[in-house]
Amino acid sequence: MRNIILRMLFACSFGLVPVSALAQSCTFTTSSMAFSGSPLPGGAINTTATLTSTCTALLGLFRQVLVCPNINGGSGGTVASGVRTMSGPTPLQFQLYQDAARQVVWGSYNWAFSTRPPIILVDIPALVGSGTTVTTIYGQILPNQTTAPLGSYSSVFSGAQTPFRYRYNDNNGCGSGAGTSAATNFTASLNVAKDCLVSATDVNFGSHGILSSNVNTTGGVSVTCSPTTPYTVSLGNGLNGTAPTARRMRKGTGSEYVTYGLYRDVDRLLPWGDVVPTNTVAGTGNGLAQNIPVYGTVPPQNTPSPGLYADTVVITITY
Repeated sequence: MRNIILRMLFACSFGLVPVSALAQSCTFTTSSMAFSGSPLPGGAINTTATLTSTCTALLGLFRQVLVCPNINGGSGGTVASGVRTMSGPTPLQFQLYQDAARQVVWGSYNWAFSTRPPIILVDIPALVGSGTTVTTIYGQILPNQTTAPLGSYSSVFSGAQTPFRYRYNDNNGCGSGAGTSAATNFTASLNVAKDCLVSATDVNFGSHGILSSNVNTTGGVSVTCSPTTPYTVSLGNGLNGTAPTARRMRKGTGSEYVTYGLYRDVDRLLPWGDVVPTNTVAGTGNGLAQNIPVYGTVPPQNTPSPGLYADTVVITITY
């Protein structure tokens, strides 16, 4: 009989726990989303931030807390379709995603676009205690923004930009918006620094017999530098040469050569070398490819034996 009485007392005591004792509270912290890289190559720039959700409950009874992590446009605002932008010298487009493939946008139930936030569940592992869930936010600077001016870009998320809601999980999702209000804060940022890219088109003199007159041809250097970035293009003397007009193409590993020169002008009067600024080419970047012709000449000379003659010239961009 005594055991039966004890069980009944336990059941009655449990039933008298007030509803307020089952309350939960949550705090949220988010790491900064600092992008690193240059938009100049034209590709996307990716990075991540972490959202830590910590919930505490008294007599939580091993339940789950439902977190609705709404993230709005940020201080930089949005453009069409909910693409977020960073403020800076010019708006820079970026986006926040729920997945590593960066296909599912991290949205909000508090903005005008169709994309919604993920649902986060925090387990309370004991009658009295707290639980933590760490969620990754995937960020991307969108591609094809090569003309972004130099400078600092950022968008701040806090307060009204992160209207989080949470409550015990009732399997109704986040659509109703019910729950307790909270917020987090973080900054997405990118510093666009000077950068340059270079590529080249070979200077091909073709096939010739006796080298009794000038053989002319044209190659090219393509330079892409950040907007407003001054640069100079230098051409080395090659593997076998001694001066811009006395470079030498070599036949294999032998001792036979063909002398040639590279020039900055179509008349072949301005040699192109590596003495800045004496015989180099200068320009200013605009974020787009700038094509610069390279004029080559093989002057009259004693003709060596037939074969393939080649040389390698190093292109140096100073900016």
